[in-house]
Amino acid sequence: MSETAVQQPGKVVKSVSPFQLAMRRFFRNKLAILGIIILVIFVLIAAFAPVIATHDPVKSDLLNTMAKPSAENYLGTDSSGRDNFSRLVYGSRISLTIGVSAMLFTLVIGVFLGSVSGYYGGKVDSLIMRAADLMLIFPFLLIVLTIMAIAEKVTVPLFVTIIALTTWPNITRILRGTFLSLREKEYILGARSIGCSDFRIITKHFLPNAVGPIIVNATLMMATMIIVESGLSFIGFGVPQPTPTWGNMITEARSLRVLTQFPEAWLPPGLAILFTVLAINFIGDGLRDAFDTKK
Repeated sequence: MSETAVQQPGKVVKSVSPFQLAMRRFFRNKLAILGIIILVIFVLIAAFAPVIATHDPVKSDLLNTMAKPSAENYLGTDSSGRDNFSRLVYGSRISLTIGVSAMLFTLVIGVFLGSVSGYYGGKVDSLIMRAADLMLIFPFLLIVLTIMAIAEKVTVPLFVTIIALTTWPNITRILRGTFLSLREKEYILGARSIGCSDFRIITKHFLPNAVGPIIVNATLMMATMIIVESGLSFIGFGVPQPTPTWGNMITEARSLRVLTQFPEAWLPPGLAILFTVLAINFIGDGLRDAFDTKK
């Protein structure tokens, strides 16, 4: 990536890279900073869950089901007698882990296939793009629900793998388009002329220039993954009970009685999902504006 030198009479000013300029613009975005603060709070809650939680999140007490909030159970208990507050705290750990892991796995697949497709072109590009088109033709939820129904037991690693293997086409297409726009640049042709390997050209010249779209899409993808987990868990095809996730906690709201009389059972995890996704979207929007050189 090229650097921008700032010249001032009588002074030697260190050049600033486009990435540094983007970060300066990003940290001037108040909503993005708010998003970082909210996300850091949830990350800290997840990290210190064993300290914050007051009960075992998977332990049932059938003599104390659907209890109202008290000094013993801050948010009451669910229909199986499990402490809602402890499940909310531990749920942040599982939900954020699923969001980050699925995003990273999807990113690895998408960046690899997008790089190969955009750099080599030809038959390789055609093959990868037809595979991406095939994945995009089939409804995402239909594929996921089918695989979940076939699987005997859904674990967190399996859930993350299924989500990643069905959501890679978008980042692949974005990265391919970026690579195609860079293929005929002078510095790329120069690197090829002096005998640089394909791997070095891709990692040293292509990917640094595509870091903006990658980072922006990665953050927005993480928010999507958290919503997907919550939605699938709500309809019974996500991470199975009694594993505490925010999506699993919201399943309590399927009962009209719980929905109307026990808002403490489903409202806190719903708000946790809302604020987490909102925070990530604020960060993603801030990164998009920061890397947009046209502004």
